[in-house]
Amino acid sequence: MQHLRTLVALTRAHLDVVRRRAREDAGYTTETIVVTALLAVLALTVVGIIANKVMAKAGGIDVG
Repeated sequence: MQHLRTLVALTRAHLDVVRRRAREDAGYTTETIVVTALLAVLALTVVGIIANKVMAKAGGIDVG
């Protein structure tokens, strides 16, 4: 039973630390999130364009 009490106490202490850090750190700004999302969309678009060009070239290869 002592081990369980120790585990509960440690868990509560850890949650207190996590909550304190969450209050101190406001997190990313909206601008940072929007810029990151735009960069991700741009990267996916570029990958799609390159993949289409590669597939078109590969389809044009005569293997026969």
